[in-house]
Amino acid sequence: MGKASGEFDVAMVPQPVAELNASTGIGRMTLDKRYHGALTATGQGEFLSYQGAVPTSAVYVAIEKVEGTLDGRRGSFALQHAGVMGGEHAGLRIVVAPDSGTGELTGLRGTLDIRMEQGKHFYDFEYSLGE
Repeated sequence: MGKASGEFDVAMVPQPVAELNASTGIGRMTLDKRYHGALTATGQGEFLSYQGAVPTSAVYVAIEKVEGTLDGRRGSFALQHAGVMGGEHAGLRIVVAPDSGTGELTGLRGTLDIRMEQGKHFYDFEYSLGE
């Protein structure tokens, strides 16, 4: 199992939602990321969220396509995000989408964790490549 860690920058841009969703608490954003370190890549994706009446509670899902190099191997892969803020099920899970790896990242599997330190974003990526 490989491990990669580093910093990333992220820009999240709110997108218009359908009129039907405007009153439901559902939000939509685009993701634009730059990964640095052992994963040197760009990530682009779509983010959907729901926030109710309590500002510290929310849920989100996102799909992100990552393109670049991972420990020197070039290719792309997709990440699936699922997050819950507040309540008994709070947590975040980010996994490599099955069979999404291309190029030298074909067969990539793994999980990515995100952490914040002093206002900066960091990732810890545990992964394996094919058999």
